[in-house]
Amino acid sequence: MPAERLSMRKIKEILRLKWSCGLSNRKIAQSCAISRSTVAEYLMRASAAGLVWPLPAEWDDAKLEELLFPTVSGDSKEQRPVPDWAELHQEYKRKGVTLSLLWQEYKAQHPGGYQYSQFCELYRAWTDKLDPVMRQEHKFGEKMFVDYAGQTVPVSDPLTNETREAQIFLAVLGASNYTYAEATWSQALPDWIGSHVRAFSYFGGVTSLIVPDNLKSGVSKACRYEPDINPTYQELADHYGTAILPARVKKPRDKSKVEVGVLVAERWLLAPLRHRQFFSLLELNQALSELLRQLNQRPFQKLPGSRQSMFEDQEKATLLPLPPVAYQYGEWKKALVNIDYHVEAAGHYYSVPYQLIKKRVEIRLSQKTIECFYQGKRVASHLRSYEPGKHSTIPEHRHPSHRHYLDWTVERMFQWAESMGPHVINLAKAIMASKPHPQQGLQSCRGLVKLAKEYGADRLDAGCQRALAVQALSYKSLKSILKNGLDKLPLSAPQPLARTLSHLNIRGAQYYNC
Repeated sequence: MPAERLSMRKIKEILRLKWSCGLSNRKIAQSCAISRSTVAEYLMRASAAGLVWPLPAEWDDAKLEELLFPTVSGDSKEQRPVPDWAELHQEYKRKGVTLSLLWQEYKAQHPGGYQYSQFCELYRAWTDKLDPVMRQEHKFGEKMFVDYAGQTVPVSDPLTNETREAQIFLAVLGASNYTYAEATWSQALPDWIGSHVRAFSYFGGVTSLIVPDNLKSGVSKACRYEPDINPTYQELADHYGTAILPARVKKPRDKSKVEVGVLVAERWLLAPLRHRQFFSLLELNQALSELLRQLNQRPFQKLPGSRQSMFEDQEKATLLPLPPVAYQYGEWKKALVNIDYHVEAAGHYYSVPYQLIKKRVEIRLSQKTIECFYQGKRVASHLRSYEPGKHSTIPEHRHPSHRHYLDWTVERMFQWAESMGPHVINLAKAIMASKPHPQQGLQSCRGLVKLAKEYGADRLDAGCQRALAVQALSYKSLKSILKNGLDKLPLSAPQPLARTLSHLNIRGAQYYNC
C-alpha cells in the first residue's frame, strides 16, 4: 500500500498525464501536487495490473481500485533485491549502454528481481530525486503561461456612475511569446476558465502544458474537497488534451516567462490606456484587442521577426488541435444523498436513484444541466432549475412502492374500481365526492385496492354493497364489514317507519303553527 493514498480522480489524472500527454514523473508530480515517489508507485501498480489508456468506459472507481490494490496474503509478498542505483546511473552514462542492457544484467544476477517496466519506473523515480538545475528552454507548442496583471482598469457605469475594477488576464506562449489578453470582472473560477477557453480559440490550438503563475483561482477556494487542482480546471485540461503544471513556490525560473509577459502587457497594453475612460467591459476589450495586435506585430529587438511572425511560421503548427466543441463550464461539488433520495445543488433539490440514500456523490453544475456521479459513473442528469427550495424528481429514481403509490390518479382509480364490480365503483365515487380534496379521496380509495388483494373482488363488491346501503362511506367501515364477514349476510329489507304515537305530552307539528 502506498504511503499516500489518492482519490480515484487523481489516480486517473496520473495515468492520463503519463500515457496520453507523455509527461515525465516530475511534471506529473508538480501538476498533481504529490511526490514523485507516489507517481512512480501508482504507475508501477497500473503497469502490473495491465492497465491501458483510455480506461474502458464500463469501469467504475470500484473496479479500478480492485485492480490497483488487489487483496494479497502476507505470505505471498516477496522481498526483491533493489539495484545500486548510483552505480547503475554511472554505467548508464557510458556510450552504448541502455536500460534494457542494465536490466538484463540485473536479472542475470537476481532472477527473482523486478520486471523491466518496474525496473525502469524505479530508476526514473530515483533520478528525479537528483533535481538537476537546468536552463529554461521552451519548446514550440509546449507551454502556455497564464496569469493576471497586477494592474486593474476602472470601468464606469454611465447610469449609476459606479466604478468597477476590471481584471486583466494574460496568456503567453513559451517559445514565440505570442500574447493574448482580455478584461474580465473578476478572477473567480468562471472568469478564469472562460479566459482559458477564449485564449485557446485566439491561438487556434492548445499547448501540451498550461503553467499558471498564481493558481488561487484554480484550487481549494473554489472546491474544498481536493486542495490542489480544482476539478473544473482539471476537467478543462482533460477536455483540451493538455496538462496543468503550476509554477513552483519560490522557484523564480518557473515564473520568468509570465512575469515578463505581465511587465510587457502593463507597459504596452495598460499604460497607453491610463487616460481613457471606459463605460463597458466590451469597450475595454475592443481597445485591448487593437493594442494586442500592435504588440504581437512589434519587431523583436535582438531576433528577426515578431511575436506574430514566429508564432505563424513555427509555433502554430506545433499546437494541439482544438476539440470540435469548446469546453462548457461546470462546477463540481460533493453532496450526501438525503433519505428522500435528493441532493441539494445551488439551492434546488435533484433526485438520484433511491439505492444511493446516505451515499456521497459528486455533482457537476453547468449553466443548463446538473449531473450526478457515483464512483465515477453518471447516475442522474437533470435540466438545471433556478427555483430555490423546489424539487426536480425523475419517477424512475423513486422506490417501486413510492412509484406505485404516486401513479394512482382519479381516472385510473375509477377504471380499477369498475373492473372490480358495480358496487365498488359506486362506493369509490361516493368516497371521492365526500372528501374536500381529490388527494384525500384517492388516499381512502387506495385502501380498496389493498382490501381487494386480501379478500378478492367478489367479497369486496359485496362489502361495498352493504357499505352503500348503510351509508358507511369510509375505508375503515368497509374493512370492518369484511373482517367480520358481514358481506356474507343477506341484506335485510328496509323497515317501515313507525307510526307517530299520540300522547298528552307530545305537542305535534300543529303546535308550531301558532
